[in-house]
Amino acid sequence: MSKKVLARKGRKSLFVLLIPRFEDLGNSFYAGEITRGINLAASRLDVDVLIHFTDRKDHTQWITGLTDPQFIDGMIFADIDRDWDIVSRAIKAGVPTIVLNNPTDEPFNCISIDNRNAAKNAVMHLLSQGHRRIAHITGDVETQAGRDRLLGYEEALKEAGVGVDKSLIKKGGFLRTPARTAAQALLSSEKRPTAIFAASDLMALEVIGVAKNLGFKVPDELSVIGFDNNMTTVDSSVHLTTFEQPIADMARLGFENLYQVSLGLAKLPVKISLEAKFIKGRTTMAIK
Repeated sequence: MSKKVLARKGRKSLFVLLIPRFEDLGNSFYAGEITRGINLAASRLDVDVLIHFTDRKDHTQWITGLTDPQFIDGMIFADIDRDWDIVSRAIKAGVPTIVLNNPTDEPFNCISIDNRNAAKNAVMHLLSQGHRRIAHITGDVETQAGRDRLLGYEEALKEAGVGVDKSLIKKGGFLRTPARTAAQALLSSEKRPTAIFAASDLMALEVIGVAKNLGFKVPDELSVIGFDNNMTTVDSSVHLTTFEQPIADMARLGFENLYQVSLGLAKLPVKISLEAKFIKGRTTMAIK
């Protein structure tokens, strides 16, 4: 029996889940799936989890209070916006960590979804249907997921010899109103796109709504692809073409691996990349 296991005798293991705070957190599909996956793992392992919502830009307020290895057995970061310094500080304090959704070549434990390759495949799907004016409404490019989906979009176009037209890239930030504004700008232009890849399903539905209001038929006159396979769109009559992220699985695997790390039983660093699954809907079609 390891020293860490012996040290826990007499108390229940306690882990901390840190989630960056933002305005619509309560309705976030991502946050909901993260907590669902963590709960599944914690229930099976019979350990306690403290959920802490932290400021996205300033982590200094909590670092001292939550990094005491006598009471905290591990920390799982739902996202860090590439702030590896905060992870380093937790590790130096003696607390095992694992980061979700931020792949890195550095020796940190992380489990992520291959957003870049999935986005590339989304655009390749549209290219295979004959589309060349393919627009992209970005997510929050301050996040790794948002940046990787933009990079995947650009990579697919470059490899196809189409080239990247910056006028076809609009900011959406994973939010409804900016996505609607972006869609209106794209579809009102003289050289409108024949297809739009939105970095989330929420934004893709806004695109479809704008297209309908402007008199464009989806997919006959405009193909649309989203990203997430968000549960809020499952019962929709839209039948959106999208990519399903295994977010809950990522969180569950992350927590299970963190538990092993905390016991000194895992081979370090833990590096796992999960693939997003293509969901063929009814919002894309080949150019006639």
